[in-house]
Formats: sequence, C-alpha cells, structure tokens
Amino acid sequence: MREVCVIGGSRYFGRRLIVRLRDAGVRVTVVNRGSSPAPEGVTHLAADRDDERALAAALGDRRFDAVIDQVCYNPVQAAAAARVFKGRTERYVMTSTIEVYQPLHADAPLPETAVDPAGLPVDLELPWYDAGFAEAHYGEGKRQAEAVFTREAAFPFAAVRTAHVLGGGAEDFTGRLAHYVERIRTGAPVAVHAGPRPSSFTEYEEIAGFLQWAAGAGFTGAVNACAHGEFDVTLLCELIAERVGRPPVYTPPTAGEAPSPFSFGHYYGMDNSRAEQLGYSFSRTADWLPAVVTDAVTRTS
Repeated sequence: MREVCVIGGSRYFGRRLIVRLRDAGVRVTVVNRGSSPAPEGVTHLAADRDDERALAAALGDRRFDAVIDQVCYNPVQAAAAARVFKGRTERYVMTSTIEVYQPLHADAPLPETAVDPAGLPVDLELPWYDAGFAEAHYGEGKRQAEAVFTREAAFPFAAVRTAHVLGGGAEDFTGRLAHYVERIRTGAPVAVHAGPRPSSFTEYEEIAGFLQWAAGAGFTGAVNACAHGEFDVTLLCELIAERVGRPPVYTPPTAGEAPSPFSFGHYYGMDNSRAEQLGYSFSRTADWLPAVVTDAVTRTS
C-alpha cells in the first residue's frame, strides 16, 4: 500500500490506525468534517461524508490503494460511498460491528456466514439520520450498509466485524469501563442479567493493527475481529473490584431499565478462525484485560 484514505477515524482507535499507517510509510489522507485535526504528516480533507457532492469535490482526482471507512453507519451512506469511490480505490474496508449478530441466539461462536449481507433486505427510506432511530437500529444500519457495498460496489469490499473494543483511560471512548469503575468504587449497584452470558472483545491497539492489516490484505467479504477468550460482565467487575478494594453489588435490571453495558442475556461470541486462516494472529484477552482495567481504574481515580 502506498496511498490510503481513512474516512473519519481521527479519534480513539481510529487515530491509532492513522498513526500506524503513517509510521509504516503509507501516505494517508483523512476525510472528516474538520472537528478533529489529523495527526502530523497526514493529509486532511474537510468534508461531510453525508454530502455526496461535497465529498466528491473534496477528493478531486485522488486515487487510493485502499479506503478504510470508520464511520459508515447506514445503507444511505454506503450507497453514496459506493458511487463516490467508484474508480478511486482498489479496495474498500468498512469497520462493521459485532452487533450485526445481535438478533441471533447461538450457543457457539458465530462465523461470518451467520449473517450473509448478499441476501439482506435494504431500506433506504428509513429515517437513518434521526439520532434516536439510528441509535436504536445501530446493528441493523451496519447490516444494511454491508449489504449495499456487497451488491453495489465496483471495487473489492471487506467488512471488519469488530468485537466490543476495550481500552483504559483516554481510550475508553464509550465510557463503559468508567461506568463500572465509578459504580463499584462508590458501592452503587450494577445492573446485570441473571446469569449474564459471555461475549467477544478486542483491545483498541489490536483492532487498529487489524484494520491496518486488512487494508493491505486481499480477502473480500466479512471477517470477524476479536481476541481469543470470551468473558462475561462479572469477570470485568471482579477485576475492577480487586483494584478498588470494594466488592461489586449486583442487581437485576428493573422493569424498563436497560442492563449495564456488556451485560448480555444471550451468548454473544464470534468465531475468528477466518481471519487466522487468512494469516492474522489474535491476542488472548487474558494477556491484556488486567492492564486495561488497571489503567481505567488509575485514570478515573
């Protein structure tokens, strides 16, 4: 790879991705609305990806070896990107999510074939730009975006289905770790399912490295990205409790109350064997989770 365009991604693990690409000698162009500056040594184009004409104008006659789309959330965005990047790139990698599997109930790690975007229905008329609707239909938006690229893109397309991303301190971009640290430290109850089920996770530095690898690889279609070793929310709480010196207090969610983040009522694991067969070696959660928790506790003290 010589030229890579990253759409969005100037914050959190997306920023780590950009820096890794830059430091590997890749010429990186970042496209965002301008709210977050690009790292030094990276070309920055200010454009709203939801404005198709503005995005095309900002890109001009640029061509890329790969595009990594960090902020494609719905099929309308995917359809516009498929049109804008036609003839502009040799490869397109979309950051997707474990939540494409959310409606499925399984007892074993789910392979990519459990959700086949080629046959999924797409509805461009849904209110995808209504914030409440988009939040409530996050996984569905990603599924439909994958479907649009799979059926309409004129370039090779890959969807990286990212597990729940964990990072301590500044990299706790969802605030979920801080939620647990604060509640356990203060003795506040943590709402969890009765018998919460495990899920797959990845660490923010690892997912940045995986996306970098995926941009330069040759595979197409969906690929799961997760570390080896699932765990449930109680393990996370126990690790935090060890560091704050106070046991967690669990309570079932009350009627109408959502459970705390990472508490799942059904199994939520992914099978990462396709990526490993393609040549990528994942870490084990046991190797990095304790350090991530320690960092989160330290930074929120």
